Amino acid sequence: MKLIETIPKLKPRAVDAHKGDFGRVCIIAGSVGMSGAAALAGRAALRAGAGLVRVAVPKSILPIVASIEPSFITIPLAEDNTGRISAKAINTILDVVSENDCLAFGPGIGVSGGLQSVLQALLEQESLRLVIDADGLNNLSKIKDWHSKLKAKVILTPHPGEIKRLWASLFRKQLPAGRQEQAAQLAQRTETTVVLKGAGTVVSDGQKVYINKTGNPGMATAGSGDVLTGVITALIGQGLSNFDAAVFGVYIHGLAGDIAAGRVGQVSLIATDIIQALGDAFMKG
Repeated sequence: MKLIETIPKLKPRAVDAHKGDFGRVCIIAGSVGMSGAAALAGRAALRAGAGLVRVAVPKSILPIVASIEPSFITIPLAEDNTGRISAKAINTILDVVSENDCLAFGPGIGVSGGLQSVLQALLEQESLRLVIDADGLNNLSKIKDWHSKLKAKVILTPHPGEIKRLWASLFRKQLPAGRQEQAAQLAQRTETTVVLKGAGTVVSDGQKVYINKTGNPGMATAGSGDVLTGVITALIGQGLSNFDAAVFGVYIHGLAGDIAAGRVGQVSLIATDIIQALGDAFMKG
């Protein structure tokens, strides 16, 4: 396993650039009571440089999400009677695939059979770059043999609890104690890039591994992972490979968290503070 220590960078922007040069991305997120997750991921993608951000949410929460940030586009999705995205949204979501350079799936969506049907359809899209986070991972762990049907190029972003559920659905052997081994073996088995979140976030594509050194305990707060999802999605839209986008994403996300903690302290740090610090992090990093 090759240890990576160099942080990737984005190319300087051309003076005659337009928004299409910096990626069109879509974040599929939210449910009734979880509109904030969708908004946080969308705002983070904007602050991380995506040229155009679409946020696709259950139709009943669209007005809430749209009111939080005017700079992203919102897409209404069919929902079930609990306010979660339903299987009836599949065609709308598949139409979005061809219009975007990268999709993210999972923040605040909940878990249901309908969501698993949507996710399975996304996994089978050959040209798709897909980031799966939060409840997206919990739905993924319930899809039998999903890795054998995988055609999309996927980044998985589990925290320790989520990787346990994914591991149990894929392996008969016990989860290794070491975080590097966990991330690397999951990446090898599924042919994905894995971002194992936590202190010293580990990124692996099964061949290379990166251990992040930015970030602080104040970032252990609701919504921080949604921000990371938006950042990584935006970096893919700007042309980075999945592995490079994951490495740069966790680095810049942690650096923004460090800058934010310097302003408000670790105790008072919230997810929107991380988003507000992203600009300084990109200039510094």
